[in-house]
Amino acid sequence: MVMHKRMNPREQKRMMQRMGMNMDSIPDVHQVIIRTSGKDIVIDEPEVAILQVQGQKMYQVIGGQASEQAPSVGLGLAAAPAKPTFSEEDVQLVADQTGKSLDIARGALKDADGDLAKAILLLS
Repeated sequence: MVMHKRMNPREQKRMMQRMGMNMDSIPDVHQVIIRTSGKDIVIDEPEVAILQVQGQKMYQVIGGQASEQAPSVGLGLAAAPAKPTFSEEDVQLVADQTGKSLDIARGALKDADGDLAKAILLLS
């Protein structure tokens, strides 16, 4: 039988930083909503942490009271297509990788619906 030694949070944080990982919690989160085409998943009073690994952010939602609801659509009208979401960090990354200006990189990200790899390929 293999016994694993428990690691204290401080050691764990140092080890994660050595591996290029950074984890922070988001205080005072009241609700997280996950929207799919068929339903909304609503999580009340969760704990949320952001894990950043090699420039990519992962959001970890822990606990809370979850419920499922019908998707929210305004007044019976068709929902507007979702705008591609990307950060200024994404724009900077595309510009750095391709040698293009920030405006050109932003346009490529819009054309690629926020997909970093696709935007870089469009400009290469």
